[in-house]
Amino acid sequence: MGLSVWLDAGALSGRHGLLGAVHSWGAWTVRFVLAFAVFVAVFGARKARLALQRIAGQLPEIPVSRRILAAHFGALLVFIAVSARLFGGAGGDFLAWFWLAAGATAVALAASAVMPPALWLQVVRGMGKACVYAAIAAIAACALGNSGRSLWVPLARLTFGVVTALLRPFLGGITADPASLTIGTARFAVIIAPECSGFEGAGLMLLFAIAWLWICRGECRFPQALVLIPVGVSMAWLLNAVRIAALILIGNAGAQAIAMGGFHSQAGWMAFIALALGFSVAARRAPWIAARQPERAPGGVFSENPTAAYLMPFLAILASAMLSRAASSGFEWFYPIRLLAAAAMLWMFRRKLATLDWRCGWPAVALGSLVFLLWLGLDRLLGGQAGNAMPSALAASPAPARIGWLASRVLAAVVTVPIAEELAFRGFLLRRLISSDFESITFRTFTYVSLFASSLAFGLLHGRLWLAGALAGLIYAFALLRRGRMGDAVAAHATTNALLAAWVLGFNQWHLW
Repeated sequence: MGLSVWLDAGALSGRHGLLGAVHSWGAWTVRFVLAFAVFVAVFGARKARLALQRIAGQLPEIPVSRRILAAHFGALLVFIAVSARLFGGAGGDFLAWFWLAAGATAVALAASAVMPPALWLQVVRGMGKACVYAAIAAIAACALGNSGRSLWVPLARLTFGVVTALLRPFLGGITADPASLTIGTARFAVIIAPECSGFEGAGLMLLFAIAWLWICRGECRFPQALVLIPVGVSMAWLLNAVRIAALILIGNAGAQAIAMGGFHSQAGWMAFIALALGFSVAARRAPWIAARQPERAPGGVFSENPTAAYLMPFLAILASAMLSRAASSGFEWFYPIRLLAAAAMLWMFRRKLATLDWRCGWPAVALGSLVFLLWLGLDRLLGGQAGNAMPSALAASPAPARIGWLASRVLAAVVTVPIAEELAFRGFLLRRLISSDFESITFRTFTYVSLFASSLAFGLLHGRLWLAGALAGLIYAFALLRRGRMGDAVAAHATTNALLAAWVLGFNQWHLW
């Protein structure tokens, strides 16, 4: 996640050739990719249901390809190195093409390592024309957003009226200027530009609804299913007005940076994804629209999935990190969401996790202390700061808020993060690289490929200090393999994080957090 700061398209502003095109077309590309991803996930999964079930039965017999996985990590390291150079201001078109090729190669190799290309081809074939429909719908939606500029202004005025009505019950002293479409309060106001009219979201939902009803026409009752089109479009437009109203409320509450930062850029797409998924679920379950009710599998979604207990806590941290950053600007005030999300997943899978050996001994604490010293040494070697103070936003906050944030940060670092990451990297990945039936592999079994690949993957999570992270992964793996106890790996990891937390708070080394 720390590597993503290199991929800021703003760094390409003013560049020429391919790099200039990446910057100029970046916004359009993001819209297309997100729309296509939603369309193909909804359409393709439905069409390829039988193929996916058949492949799921074959996967336990297919091991992860170690050679392809090693090649993936090699391509990923090349991509990272070239990204640092390109987004740092160096290089031209040749390096840009090389950057694109390295990224595409890393993605392709990762997919091939997990599942052979022949099975991927079966999935694509099982989707039929769903991928084509998804691409056409995504292109049409993006084109519709640009071609309908003449409707932006009148629709923006309608949006202005709805936003005003939404705000009146919550705010007093609203400033609303219909001539300039400025609305807000004396503390915070926005201009509803034509691009914010909601036309693009409504157009995107229109194309999604039409494509969904066409592809799934055999599962719907017509003509009553057609009512979903105006309902979906209206909801998309209304949610845009709700987004603007929420943005003003957040800004008026004093969080202007959050309002104009992560919330402004992410809320629209989150609303569309939620609406699209809700549309497909409602259409399948509404008795007066669905031609037949879907069969429900006995048990929960994760009831027979041993992988979920090892990966879901870690994935919950990643997902909540995205949300908390989207709702933050400058300082991540919503970091406690990560703690709560991971704790919820650990609680959900508590019965499965209780079967693991959570005992630990003093050697694990010693190994964690060794990682702490290694971390500090590599940080200094790579030019880490001698000392930097607490972030100004946190330092200026009231004492209860500051203490609460610090408590949740330390608690997450010492409890939920070590458990979630050790389950994912040492409990799952280390064994999954040996056999697809990873639960048949004991915690004292390893291969050099599984050991180094899982440690490198763990290291890449830590951005600039990826080498320290990889070495830490090796040491935590040794703690696990020594006696085959998950508790030893978690204790070593927790010791490192506890010492780092004490170092950060005691010696103003905030860059380590």
